[in-house]
Amino acid sequence: MDHKTTLTQHVNASPDKVWAVISDIPGSAATLSGIDSIQMLSEGGYGEGTRWKETRTMMGRAETVEMWVSQAEPPSPAQAGSTTVKALQGGADYTTRFTLAGRDGGTDLSLTFGAEVVKPTLLSKVAMALFGKIGMSMTRKALAKDLAEIAAKAESL
Repeated sequence: MDHKTTLTQHVNASPDKVWAVISDIPGSAATLSGIDSIQMLSEGGYGEGTRWKETRTMMGRAETVEMWVSQAEPPSPAQAGSTTVKALQGGADYTTRFTLAGRDGGTDLSLTFGAEVVKPTLLSKVAMALFGKIGMSMTRKALAKDLAEIAAKAESL
């Protein structure tokens, strides 16, 4: 059972500036109000294999999730950039993909978030059916806020 949502925000900043914000994992807790803390698990800059633990509070509960970059292609004048971040939590496989495309002197930043239950049990299927829509609606709100905050940070660089 898959749940997927896509949001797009136009940012009045170059793809390079937007990339600088997205790829600054250590600074993301300062940029994104939804993130409580970041603990880096790998050394070096942003790229495939970069790992960290991210703590967010949702519905009054702090959740820490280990995340990693599975694909990273910085934007260039010739092509749009994209990056994919993965996480496994509570039997679900989460994928977040950012795509940056230059347009009108700024950047169209698209975010696609997907959740897939890895080993669905009867209980998880029932829970997804009951809470999937509410959960995705809350997730969309949180993601929209993240996009707005990424845009604000990129526009201030």
